[in-house]
This record gives sequence, structure tokens and C-alpha cells, in this order.
Amino acid sequence: MRSGKKECGILHQVTELPSKLVRVDPLRLRIKRAGAMVTEATIFASRAIKLEPDAVRQLCDAASLPPAKKVCATADIHVGFGVPIGAVIGLDGAVMPAAVGYDINCGMRLLHTPFSKGQVDTDKIAADIARDVPLGEGRENVQLDKAGIEALVNQGLAALPALAQKSGHRAWEAFDPEQFADDLQRIEENGHLPADPGAVPKVAMQKGRNQLGTLGGGNHFIEIQYVQEILDPTSAKAFGLFENQIVVMIHSGSRRFGYEVADEYMSIAARRPENAERPKMLSYLPANSGAGKMYIAAMGAAANFAFANRHIMALLVRRCFNRMFGPTPLKLVYDVTHNMAKLEEHGGAKLWVHRKGATRAFGPKRMAASVFAQTGQPIITPGSMGTASYLLVGTGKSEESLCSVNHGAGRVMSRTAARGKSRRGRVVAEALISDEQFKRSMEGVKLITMDRRKIKEEAPGAYKDIDEVVRIVVECGWARAVARMVPLAVLKG
Repeated sequence: MRSGKKECGILHQVTELPSKLVRVDPLRLRIKRAGAMVTEATIFASRAIKLEPDAVRQLCDAASLPPAKKVCATADIHVGFGVPIGAVIGLDGAVMPAAVGYDINCGMRLLHTPFSKGQVDTDKIAADIARDVPLGEGRENVQLDKAGIEALVNQGLAALPALAQKSGHRAWEAFDPEQFADDLQRIEENGHLPADPGAVPKVAMQKGRNQLGTLGGGNHFIEIQYVQEILDPTSAKAFGLFENQIVVMIHSGSRRFGYEVADEYMSIAARRPENAERPKMLSYLPANSGAGKMYIAAMGAAANFAFANRHIMALLVRRCFNRMFGPTPLKLVYDVTHNMAKLEEHGGAKLWVHRKGATRAFGPKRMAASVFAQTGQPIITPGSMGTASYLLVGTGKSEESLCSVNHGAGRVMSRTAARGKSRRGRVVAEALISDEQFKRSMEGVKLITMDRRKIKEEAPGAYKDIDEVVRIVVECGWARAVARMVPLAVLKG
């Protein structure tokens, strides 16, 4: 069995790093094949981007998997469970639960309003949203019976109209069939992936029945932002954006439902003979095996849950605006996932493309059958709490990254390092971010959080520079920057 070591509380395979990363150009580094690696790996990062050695080792581990055909990482790469966050991995005939991650279909949603900065009491609307959308871990909201949760995970968003008729939950007050039909065209995969409730662990179904319409904790958020700068007027107009416009961004995923699916299938993969010498976090499943097909079906179910979760939170946001201003159009720009595996064709070959903390970035040609055939796919790229976020659009020139870009800024320090560590009331590790630094970084932003003790984990200083990360994407030619938004109010778990 290969050697392993404990890192951040998990066991992962150790692959010897090459003597150095080879910088190919100002935006690209390459790790040539060495040791057990079956393919080289590429990291798209400038000299300004700090790389964690352990994250690079994890990328080498991914490039050592027998089915690996293409392995790369975006500028927001940082240590994850087994596979780094920010990784894009193309596997031939195999799926890997850890390369999707625990929060299946964690993703972003962007809504725009008809209002300009100054026309909305953002503090008040943020407080109203916080009353309607439970923040933090272990919270509950929309309650589903057995038939309801099965329909939802099987049909995705297509199940919502029937649920809206059956339920008296306040979210459905904002449900409008015409708006819903338009929304579906602006959601990745139209809010539905093939699924089978029978492939889902019972505990996932039990946990998920009451968690729809909840935000979660960690880096999940709802932000009320304004468009500070339009960078591509033509695309911005096509997406309905204008300078100083109030927009709402939602970041969340499949909650405990997705976690239980991921954990179950990581364990199943680890027990297979082809993974006998691999840690759980680096185990994969042949896509055509019984277990592989079941994971794909269960992953689809978790993705459908996440699409519905974000949609219900968006309905609750719409409800708050309607209550404050009367009937108010909050149009969906796009809803995109950044934790998913999909079978795609690249370079004439079909690969299972795993994006873990990476966002799909299709250009106009790949979006030909959608409402984005002329513009290309919108790409929602959040920064950290208190800093800018971006809307970009795919150019169709990103095959070198398997049509993928970063999903955000990416961490530069661990959560523990950011907030410090205490044991029995005694400080054992000083916080790298002081209370004063945190306070200054959030000046001018209304913060609503359920856990002020841990909130420094999400401080802007714990993340990379979003402007630099986006610059890399744009200079690689994969996307155009459309608009830069900055927060006025932040809701966190």
C-alpha cells in the first residue's frame, strides 16, 4: 500500500512532487509526469497567486489515477478533501465522488432588480430575507412528505409547480408560472439532471425532507449587491444589467442531502478491488459498473435537490421585495453549478469532467440550444465577503481547461488560521486576522450572521484577490468580464 499522511484531519495519498513547477508563461504552470502520475497537470495562476504545497500534491494525486486523461486547476486552487478545490479532472469511463465533493451542485444564482443603489433600504430588505431564509447549519424550512421529496429529486425543478399547489409555505406566494418558465431557461441543465431516488441513501432522503430553502454555513451566502462597473456593455444589456443596479447573489448547495450521497459513495468506491491501495478520498468507480451508474443517478438526485434549494431561496427573496415594493420583477440572470461531474466531449473524446470548485464556461457554440446562443454562458464568480464579485461570459476558447474557470477567489489560509484557536479558554494559536482588521474589511457592508464566533473564518483577508483571479481568466481568453458588483449587505450562516 502506498504511504499516506494526515493533512487537515484526512488521509490522502502522497505523490512525490517534481523538483519544481515549470512556469510555461505568466499565466500557466505545468507539472510534468513523475512518479505515479499518468498525465501531466496544469495550474492556471500568475506569480501573484500563492499556491499551497499540499494542494499541488493533491493535484498530482489526481493525475496519478489510472482513468485520468486531463488534470488542471484554476487560480483559486486550495486544499480540499482528497482532491483540491479548484480542480478540473477529466476521467475516461470513470466517476470519482471526491472529485465532485460533499456539497454536490453547490452553485451560484444571480437575480437582478429594477432598482438602483439608493432606491432600496438594503439593511431592511436583508433583515427581511434573514427572517424568511434560515441561515446556518442544521436549519429547516420547507417540509416535504415522502412523495414530495421523491418527486423533487427525480424531476428537479419540474416538480415545483405541483409542490406549490400542495404546500401552504410562504415561498409559494412568489411563485409565478410565467416567470418560472423563463427561469428554467436560465438554469444550468434547466434545473434537472437524470436521477433515481432508489440510488439515494435513506438517510439523505430523511435529512433532505425538511432542508429545502435553507442557506447552510461555511462560505454560503446571500448578498445584496450593486453593479459598480459595467465592463462589457453589449453583454450587460443582454443580461439586463446597468450601472448602480441592485442585484442579489445566492450561493448554496445540496445541504445534508448531498453530503450523505457523497459520503456513501466514497465508501462504496473505497471497497472496490481496483481501489484496494487507495485512500477513500481518491477512490473512483467505473462509470458503467452498477455502483458507478448508481452514483451518477444519486449525484443527479442531489443536484436536483440543490437546484430546488436555490430556487426556493430565490422565491423567498422575491417575496420580500414584493412585500416591500408591491409586485416587483426580479429576473434570473443565471444559475450555475460548481461541484459536478458531467459526460462531455472534448478534443473528440468523451470524458467525465469533474469540476470541484470550478465553474463550467461554455461559449456561444456549446450554448446553441439555449437562450444564451448569442452571448455564451453567464459565469457567476463571487469574491469573498466584503469584496467584489464578477459576472463573466464564456467565449468558447477554454478547451485547455475543459471549458472551466474558477468558482471564486479561493482561500489563502485555513479557517482555523483565520479565527485562531483556543482550548479551555486559553489561546493556543493567535488569529491571523485581528478583530480590527476584520471590522475594517467590512466597513460599509451590513453583515447578518448566525455565528459571530466563527465569522472571521470568512474574512476577506482569508481569500485571494478576486480581481487578480478574474484577470487570469480574462487574459487566458476563456471569458469576458461583463460586470463588477460589490456588496451592500451580506447574509451568512
